[in-house]
Amino acid sequence: MKRRLDGEEHVNHERWAIPYADLMTLLLAFFVVMYAVSVVNEGKYRVMSESIIEAFHGNSRAMTPPAGEETPRVAPPNPPTARPGTAGVPIPAPIPLRPMPRGNAAERRPAADSPQQQNLRRIEDQVQQAMRPLIDRNLIAVRRNENWLEIEIRTDILFPSGTAQVHPSAQAVLDQLAGILAGFDNPLRIEGYTDDKPINTAVYPSNWELSAARAATVARLFAEHGVDPKRLGIIGWGEYRPTADNATAEGRNRNRRVLVVVLSDDKAPARFYSAAQTAADGAAGKAGGAAAAADRAEATPGATAPPTITVTASPQGEGGRR
Repeated sequence: MKRRLDGEEHVNHERWAIPYADLMTLLLAFFVVMYAVSVVNEGKYRVMSESIIEAFHGNSRAMTPPAGEETPRVAPPNPPTARPGTAGVPIPAPIPLRPMPRGNAAERRPAADSPQQQNLRRIEDQVQQAMRPLIDRNLIAVRRNENWLEIEIRTDILFPSGTAQVHPSAQAVLDQLAGILAGFDNPLRIEGYTDDKPINTAVYPSNWELSAARAATVARLFAEHGVDPKRLGIIGWGEYRPTADNATAEGRNRNRRVLVVVLSDDKAPARFYSAAQTAADGAAGKAGGAAAAADRAEATPGATAPPTITVTASPQGEGGRR
């Protein structure tokens, strides 16, 4: 049988096109990346830098961006940093950001420089040491961040069900905690919480009254043991701030608690504890203004006094206590 002869293989003159196309693709990607790195929106970059530095409680070094639209520009090799003190200038941010703190350098110093901030660690160490048996049994929890310290106490060890009278066995615990807190000047906030089981008694028409009464009981005991009453404030959240599911007994047990919050902010008393006094002063001022307007109306024919509005809040409870 006659063997078939293969034809002579021709040289492929277009083989160079494949590596050439790969090279062009790589060069294109390289120049695109280089352009993206070199061209930045300087205004947005500065605002972002300011936000990151402030989030970590550092001194701001970014310059404030000009108002209006920012045009992309090529960043210089070594952009100069702003002079100290420019961080306090108000920033007309072109993009939505969290509010930037303003003020002088003393007000914007890192929180660790505050004596109240330094006290948080000392209080935490003392509470951890004194309450170790209860912490190990998950009856007390201690949590701290840079702004406050939380001491969570289960109300099962503080109060009998449906009352705000301190259980005799819990008296020593609160006495010991008050002795620790009395040695510091941080403002305190006592918060009461309940589960969602309704209560409707003559003393406690709802869980609001019960939670507020329990917080007030703890605050009064602290004051009796040397804690300055001006440092104390109370809140009753009722059943509306649960930390666990009320559908289970364990969840309801976790929701029945008293929270002692030790604040580190120097301005916390002015913002929190005197809020009621500020509201009362404002109401008194409005009442005085209304009385003066009424006097002017009587003296001036045809004039009318501004109306006064009285709002009364009366939360209602449901059913009976567990």
